[in-house]
Amino acid sequence: MKGIQKLAGISSISEGLIYIVAFVYFGAFWSYPADGSPVEKMTHLAENQLLFSMIYFLMYVGFGVLLAVLVIGMHERLKHTNNPVVTIGSVFGVIWVGLVIASGMISNIGLAHAIDLMEASPEKALDMWTTVSVITESIGGGNELVGGLWVLLISAAAIQEGWLPRRLNYLGYFVGIAGIATIYPDELFTEIFGVSQIVWFIWLGICLLTQENANKSIQPTA
Repeated sequence: MKGIQKLAGISSISEGLIYIVAFVYFGAFWSYPADGSPVEKMTHLAENQLLFSMIYFLMYVGFGVLLAVLVIGMHERLKHTNNPVVTIGSVFGVIWVGLVIASGMISNIGLAHAIDLMEASPEKALDMWTTVSVITESIGGGNELVGGLWVLLISAAAIQEGWLPRRLNYLGYFVGIAGIATIYPDELFTEIFGVSQIVWFIWLGICLLTQENANKSIQPTA
């Protein structure tokens, strides 16, 4: 279990860093012409396809793989409690992994097909990309219900077990509620969930790695 806890800690910190990379990229470098014509929009996407696809792959597929490690690590640490909250929370965690990875795959393949349509009809290409974007946002980008439930339930199980700092678990409550609130179509809740989860992921990862190191330091020597 110690090995998976260490991997979970590294994965958790990495997920926080992925959020930061995404915020920096879309906040400082992404200049999508939202008010432009279909030709301008699709040309911009085509010119930036490689970098855009890499960022989306990192945000969704890479994030999903790391999330799988974290979900397993948290489950392994808490499963001995036989608390049904752990089992239910872990189920939502696994579902979240699948949705996040699926979102990234749909987005990248959808973008490639949309760009292929540009020569025939920029309008149809943009329509396709718009549809792909709606699907991506619906299952893994803008609707964070499943992720919010996982964070909330795992935090509840941890606080019942007396594991992790109480303030971290209270932050988990806040993150979870913010994620659940994204069922209401307002970007504010999505942004709150994303920013607060950066802190939660990094703090959680540090705690997991610190506990791992502490456990090693108290092992009896032969």
